Amino acid sequence: MLSKALLSITDANGIIDAALIEAEQHHWHIAIAVVDDGGHPLALHRMDNSAPISAYLALEKARSAALGRRETKLYEDMINQGRFAFLSVPEISGTLEGGVPVVVDGQVVAAVGVSGVLPHQDAQVAKAGVEGLALEAV
Repeated sequence: MLSKALLSITDANGIIDAALIEAEQHHWHIAIAVVDDGGHPLALHRMDNSAPISAYLALEKARSAALGRRETKLYEDMINQGRFAFLSVPEISGTLEGGVPVVVDGQVVAAVGVSGVLPHQDAQVAKAGVEGLALEAV
């Protein structure tokens, strides 16, 4: 029998809180989604003045990072380098930068997706959320 860590709702909300702090410091209006390792939603927060589509995109980025077990920037880079066939992969539609897996003891246990600003800024906020979880666990 294998064992793995699971994110609690408190953990998911901690990720959201840490990501919000990063976004607010820069006056960015974004949406943040946290999903479990199967891509199922655990938490979602769309800030005031963020575009409605940002909530959808954040969730899809998080889902793609969880299912693929990697940052979504890798998918975006792959497609931008000409591997357009990757666009036909089922269940992975958030192929834009801003999805980041949450890794605990070498296993992906969840993922964070952010949308609403420039791609590298989305990733910056998502990573701040993941780092916030690590800080809480200390």
